[in-house]
Amino acid sequence: MPTIRSLADVLGHPAGAVLPCGRLLAAEVGPVGDDRVTVLAQLARVIAANPADEPLAVRLCRACVEVLGAEGGAVTLASTSTERLTLTSSNGVSKQIEELQDVLGEGPGQDAYRSGHAVVTDVDGLSDRSFPMFSDLAGQLAGPLTVWAIPMQPGGTTIGVITVYRRKGNLSYSLEDGQFLADAIGAALLDDPGMYGLAPFAGWSDRAMVHQATGMVVAQLSIGPEDALAILRAHAFAEAVGLARIAAAVIDRRLSFTDADSGVGHAPTPPDEPTKDGET
Repeated sequence: MPTIRSLADVLGHPAGAVLPCGRLLAAEVGPVGDDRVTVLAQLARVIAANPADEPLAVRLCRACVEVLGAEGGAVTLASTSTERLTLTSSNGVSKQIEELQDVLGEGPGQDAYRSGHAVVTDVDGLSDRSFPMFSDLAGQLAGPLTVWAIPMQPGGTTIGVITVYRRKGNLSYSLEDGQFLADAIGAALLDDPGMYGLAPFAGWSDRAMVHQATGMVVAQLSIGPEDALAILRAHAFAEAVGLARIAAAVIDRRLSFTDADSGVGHAPTPPDEPTKDGET
């Protein structure tokens, strides 16, 4: 697999710039198949056509969806266990798919991260039972669709997963070319200053809230972090909300775990409708 040394430079061109993508990338990365040169050229052109003031991860996600001919997608980092972080999603369906995997702890994205291989699953509640809870609930939320989860492996190490979906038909490129694209995006993200806190992402603050809430549940119930996270996931699942909303409720003390025997203290207000301190 060739390295993508020049990709970050190509992505830095302003919107509307003329990009000699095919010649530049072919010269920089060495022997690359025609499809892969085309993939990278499309990626760079789509990103350059988007507003330059948008975070790079947002532009990368949008470009990936367009290049692969998908209907939506998301980019996550460390896509398993407590370190899972969704950087960006292209639409509401993609966001629901990622939140559902967060809550359930299962799904194609998590499997792709663990295995280091692309995972394709049909979400219709019938034909693919690899992730029974995810498939059933995702089908209820979004209807029948196919989900592709492709690990990002720049340098051979998995750093996250790109997840895309279509309701009908296949992607515009093969899984091999999709893997090449995912690795290129991973390389670009590693070179992005925003990955080190210089660009504000809502996902970072959401993940920080989950970590803080997990620590509070650890203190309240004297349990380990993995068990505390499992409890938060269970509550998110039971209330049909995202994990970040449950975390916010714990931090705001609208949801507390004060006694393992008696259960929890829970304010009547849903996590997405906070009240003033002291109201019930």
